[in-house]
Amino acid sequence: MASNALTRLEIRPSPSFCSSSTLALDLGTTTGWALGSSTGSIISGTVSFKPSRYDGGGMRFVRFRNWLNQLHADSGTITAVYFEEVRRHAGTDAAHIYGGFLACLGAWCEEHAIAYQGVPVGTIKRFATGKGNADKTAMVAALNARGFSPSDDNEADAIAILLWAQATIGGVR
Repeated sequence: MASNALTRLEIRPSPSFCSSSTLALDLGTTTGWALGSSTGSIISGTVSFKPSRYDGGGMRFVRFRNWLNQLHADSGTITAVYFEEVRRHAGTDAAHIYGGFLACLGAWCEEHAIAYQGVPVGTIKRFATGKGNADKTAMVAALNARGFSPSDDNEADAIAILLWAQATIGGVR
């Protein structure tokens, strides 16, 4: 299922985009992603890791890892990864799925010697909208106001994480 979402990446970024890239992720069954280059270019989208009825329980995580590998190969050099750090989930399934993606991401970053950091949900929302408890509609509207056209709240969150990381140098400022 994730392979359908990769069609947005089949056109490889130009070599100037690939100097070094920062990846921002909103982890979940529908994962929002944004990739920013050191030249200021940003590409973003969503990818679905919803299992088919014939998939085993770990197949979504295999697909996620393969997707990360493909994105890394297509983008050149990912030097940092930022992700939405969720501390509360509405349901048990969502918590388990998030934990699985987080474990895969952490292991993948360690294997590739890529720095990674979680960003609290409230920090992202406050940066994008001025309110730490903004809803999904407000997040999409805030990114639209900044000139982006996210397809949904997952992509909006990923773009906001990337913009936060660029503006604060990963929280250093």
